[in-house]
Amino acid sequence: MLESAQIERMSVAERLQAMEQLWDALRRDDDEIASPEWHQDILEARKARAQRGEAKFLTLDQLRARVRGSGT
Repeated sequence: MLESAQIERMSVAERLQAMEQLWDALRRDDDEIASPEWHQDILEARKARAQRGEAKFLTLDQLRARVRGSGT
């Protein structure tokens, strides 16, 4: 297992690559990862809002602008 100090010494590119490898490993074991019930509740509420025509959608460009404007 990696220590925090080891991670801190990694370049951003190396950390991103490590994250991709972790996500790939988790995706292969996704049958062992249960989604919490509240995830389903949120998805159902969003679907219902969309079906009622109350949902707001963003384009990818709008989303990028919002994320960039948030300081993150």
